[in-house]
Amino acid sequence: MVTLQNGIQFGGNKRFVLIAGPCAIENRDMVISTARTLKQICGELNIELVFKSSFDKANRTYSSPRGVGMEEGLKILSEVKTTLDLPVLTDVHESWQCEPVAEVADILQIPAFLSRQTDLIQAAVRTGKVVNVKKGQFMAPWDMRGVIAKAAEVTSQPQLLLTERGSSFGYGNLVVDMTSLEQLKHTGCPVVFDATHSVQQPSSQQGVTLGNRRMVPVLMRAALAVGIDGIFLEVHPDPDHAISDAANQLPLADMHNLLKQAVEIDDLIKNL
Repeated sequence: MVTLQNGIQFGGNKRFVLIAGPCAIENRDMVISTARTLKQICGELNIELVFKSSFDKANRTYSSPRGVGMEEGLKILSEVKTTLDLPVLTDVHESWQCEPVAEVADILQIPAFLSRQTDLIQAAVRTGKVVNVKKGQFMAPWDMRGVIAKAAEVTSQPQLLLTERGSSFGYGNLVVDMTSLEQLKHTGCPVVFDATHSVQQPSSQQGVTLGNRRMVPVLMRAALAVGIDGIFLEVHPDPDHAISDAANQLPLADMHNLLKQAVEIDDLIKNL
């Protein structure tokens, strides 16, 4: 089980925790408004919420917008945390970012492309914050034991979440092996399923990542049936005009119905 500073717990057969928010921090008003709406929905459905958004999309093509940057992004996330009383998660891409990001973020996230970077993983763990490591699209689920071993060199009991987000299948396509979730559970770490990144079609249109958001509910339902500890969803008030991951982010307006269904499945599987 992993526990955040505010008491939210991942694991232990509890209801899933939702990690959700826009892919990239585009501006303050959109982020605050989205966080407020997500908090209201989760309050109605009795779901614990961690707000997620990235200050920098560092792995995008050179011509794509990357976000507002670390200084402005952390300022906005800090406002979400203090005014809405929500824990926050954001990505780190380089070791030196971990300490300043940890001053704000409750969870530091290691992007999938960086999931084997020893120095980055250990710098994140060294902050003492919970670290969410996304399994690389090129990695088998049992390969994540190597990530855990790297973290354990820093502390004997690292606070790690492991996130499945699909595996590369040829060029420009991902598939999700639901047995991967069960394999990840055997590591002893809480397991999160990223339903929105799992429907990506990487670099499938002249360097731009496409996706199929219609498949997000399908994969989410299947993952919940396995019995997972967290759901990761990228959510935007107007996803078709988002600066990043426009094709696979979910409309904010759809979230209540989707999460209501998620609660029903989770309660059934866990006998809650």
